[in-house]
Amino acid sequence: MLFRTDMADERRDVYKKANKLEDEIEGIECETEDLKDEIRVTRVKILNEKGEEALNKKKGNYITIDVKKITNLPEEKQNNIINSISKEVKSLINIHIKEDAEVLVVGLGNGNLVADALGTKVIENIEVTRHIKKYCPEFLNEDEREISAIAPGVMGLTGIETLEVVKGIVDNVKPKLLIVIDSLASRSIERISKSIQISDTGIIPGGGVGNARKGLTKESLGIPVIAIGIPTAVETAVIVNDALDLFISKLQDEARSNEYLNKLKEEDNYEEIKEALVPGNYNLIVTPKEIDELADDMALLVSEGINMSL
Repeated sequence: MLFRTDMADERRDVYKKANKLEDEIEGIECETEDLKDEIRVTRVKILNEKGEEALNKKKGNYITIDVKKITNLPEEKQNNIINSISKEVKSLINIHIKEDAEVLVVGLGNGNLVADALGTKVIENIEVTRHIKKYCPEFLNEDEREISAIAPGVMGLTGIETLEVVKGIVDNVKPKLLIVIDSLASRSIERISKSIQISDTGIIPGGGVGNARKGLTKESLGIPVIAIGIPTAVETAVIVNDALDLFISKLQDEARSNEYLNKLKEEDNYEEIKEALVPGNYNLIVTPKEIDELADDMALLVSEGINMSL
């Protein structure tokens, strides 16, 4: 099954809908927690090969934090989102390394394209300590973690695979864990800039938009990799599919009952819509018009969440 989304909980929903499942998918565990300020946390755990095959994702933990709004938030709500990010990131860190182990934070993406600049913006706000611990250790507590950060750029600008850059740094700096931040693709308009996914299975840069590069994973780097991402773009086919669902709902509200419309809405029309758009090169990757402001706000929340977790 082709999902065309990086979000594990979306893949779960798509799979269940396509296979008309009422019960949970075999090999998958899922729980949802509603927090204050309309923050919802969904934890999807892939347990075995059955779960991997169903969602086409590796075995491990996938946590999604959904918020209703991410811009112009009061300080209290900002802090609640940051605390939620910190709590979930720290829970995954503690599974894999000790409290004082070294961490490398990597911001993926192209800083020249706002919709792909989340990772590079986050790196600007990470509180790095490796140089201080090495040259001015008296300014840090003995048990304080050694943190370094890098934004390696994209192959189109550097001519080098991201994995090659990061592996070279890992081999020399020797961190015990990697935290990677990247922009994601979603299958829902509602998720754009309003969802944060955190996982401990690594990441394949560009995978959600069909431009997959070599993966940053424990297998390729030799250390655990925690990935943090926020959807910043969707395909035209996604927008059309969502708009079609809204249109059908409107007609259903007016007509109250229509067998054909009920059947149409139950189906996932993404692939059919995409097939109609691709020949004319109309299946664009679309971002919100206020993406500049959204990217800055998202980067602040994620970077503060990471800093707090470390």
